[in-house]
Formats: sequence, C-alpha cells, structure tokens
Amino acid sequence: MPDAEPLAPGARVRVRTMTPPGHVRTPHYLRGRTGTVERVLGPFGNPEQLAYAHDAERLPLYRVRFRMDAIWETPEHPGDTLDAEIYAHWLEPA
Repeated sequence: MPDAEPLAPGARVRVRTMTPPGHVRTPHYLRGRTGTVERVLGPFGNPEQLAYAHDAERLPLYRVRFRMDAIWETPEHPGDTLDAEIYAHWLEPA
C-alpha cells in the first residue's frame, strides 16, 4: 500500500494477514480485522527495517480505531474501541 493513495480519517481499512518473520509491530490479534482511520500521524521509518539497522523506507503511519466486537468474538463491552498505530503497508481498503 505504500504506493497507493494516502488514507484519510474516516476511511475503512482491513489489517493484512501477513506473517513475516522477524520484528513486527502490528499486533497479531488485529490481523484480518476491520477498523476506521482515526488520524494520519505522518511518515516514519519502517520499524521492521530499523530493527535490523537497515535503511528504513518512510511509510505513512495511521491511528486506526477498532470496535471491540470487530476484534473479539464475545466482548464484554462490544461498543468500546481500541486504537492502534499501524503502518500503511499493513493496511488495505475495506
């Protein structure tokens, strides 16, 4: 998604279900889940490259909001939300 159009607040996105080896900042429990871009945080070095002292591609970082009932099968409070900061290459339009 780095070459795709930037996402705007309010965009519906799905976290890709990739399982790359090594350092990954995207929580496993969010992979495959759908949320809404809450805000654009700006471009930052890809931590998956920085963790190994590689030159890091600068990627957009987004704060994505997920409803608990979009993450867990039977949440105690389904309407509660969780925000996660996720890099563009982990996101696809939903």
